[in-house]
Amino acid sequence: MKIKQQKWYRSLFRRRVVISAFIIFQALIFLYIVLASNRYSTYISIALNALSFLVALGVIAKPGNSAYKMSWVFLILVFPVFGGLFYLFVTGQTSTKMFGKKLSEIGEKSKEMFKLGAVSNQKAEKLLPKYASQMRYLERTGFPVYENVYTKYLTPGEEKFKHLLEELKKAKKYIFLEYFIIQEGKMWNSVLEILKQKAEEGVDVRIMYDDIGCFLLLPANYPKKLREMGIKCIVFNPFRPFFSSVQNNRDHRKIVSIDGKVAFTGGINLADEYINEYEKHGHWKDASVMTYGDAAWGLTLIFLQMWEIASGKSENYIDYYPTDSIKAENSDGFIIPYADSPLDSLPVSADVYNKIITSATEYIYITTPYLIIDEIMMKAFKTAVQSGVDVRIITPHRWDKRFVHFTTRSYYKELIDAGVKIYEYKPGFIHSKTFVSDDTVATVGTANLDFRSLYLHFECGTCIYSADAVWDVKEDFIKTLDKSIEITHNDCKKNLFIRIMQNIFRLVAPLM
Repeated sequence: MKIKQQKWYRSLFRRRVVISAFIIFQALIFLYIVLASNRYSTYISIALNALSFLVALGVIAKPGNSAYKMSWVFLILVFPVFGGLFYLFVTGQTSTKMFGKKLSEIGEKSKEMFKLGAVSNQKAEKLLPKYASQMRYLERTGFPVYENVYTKYLTPGEEKFKHLLEELKKAKKYIFLEYFIIQEGKMWNSVLEILKQKAEEGVDVRIMYDDIGCFLLLPANYPKKLREMGIKCIVFNPFRPFFSSVQNNRDHRKIVSIDGKVAFTGGINLADEYINEYEKHGHWKDASVMTYGDAAWGLTLIFLQMWEIASGKSENYIDYYPTDSIKAENSDGFIIPYADSPLDSLPVSADVYNKIITSATEYIYITTPYLIIDEIMMKAFKTAVQSGVDVRIITPHRWDKRFVHFTTRSYYKELIDAGVKIYEYKPGFIHSKTFVSDDTVATVGTANLDFRSLYLHFECGTCIYSADAVWDVKEDFIKTLDKSIEITHNDCKKNLFIRIMQNIFRLVAPLM
């Protein structure tokens, strides 16, 4: 057993070393080009500087998030020769464009499938006119309203783990799992035992995980190992040792679908820190939702879309629709499962969050592990506070990424000055991504309040309206406040050096 484990680590280490060597080699080539242009020809240097200037103008004129564009412009102008070439190399590759085209085709193919089991928006809009525009936006984006649903809010990760094991054992036809992180340990090994048993029973078991998310956690041959157990496995967007913008587009979703009748999503990955089996950054506070009934079909389709993209094999989605009658016991409220892609023009997660903020009349309570926002969301928060809305945000007190947490804290002063109340979860790391507002709407999903989640990653979530789960999210937030410390103006006072560094980090934050 010990020899096998050593072999596993050696294989993992070799792969990482080879990939790192290729990346360093490319960086050295770029560095050589920059130095050679200055050394051998003034004309070449002038030409490359002119090219970078034109590239910067092109970036500004290009549609998209302004903060993300300005970060690139900053990089290009500070390092004119290197920056311009690097931008063209990273963003101009055909693989990125082909990936986006394929995604668009699959989206069109499956658009009508989402309407199976959905209800007319008019009914939901009539009962909840305040959120009519948000519902119409999501419907036109491809995500309709479901009514025959029961949604259970699960926090912390131990609660999801318990319910997940129970539901997996009930699977009859298929189990689909899509995760950013999978790591061997109590949580994943317990799930895997059930998956192996179900595969032996003839259940269609599929697993998709992100290669970057599991880069240091699983060996390269892990899909083969799972296939030997009868489990289908795909690694999403395998990491290649080449600079490319498509390598930024990670699958950050967490989805489980069981027979299209029960589905899970939220912030919880399949690793032991998420269930506090061991302490990584203090107590790990996370959240998930389990939805039973028609809305589970929406999350099933979101999985199938990504599976088709990653596998390259066409799927007949209707084959997975649960044709036997589904009646959600204790059905209440409405739910809209939604997904977000970085390869289209719609930042769905950001729009969902902004619409909740702008629709609030009483309060907005938010939990997020990172708080790195653009000027649109900053203005939305300020406008909400000026309109008398109680806005409160909880972030972690113990960070997982020092650089990112340092940047998160750079936003505190401006938000506190505007009247937003900021808290940090003192026992450890809060990884929940939740919004709740006015006792009526909540969203629980995978998207953090940072540029990477909102504009670069594949994400998903659920909008929940007038259901008991909304109250549960609110109650959980209030309980979490009791374990959090409020950040004050005095806490935001920093010396000159730290303020300068935070301002620089904010400039490049969209590229983090």
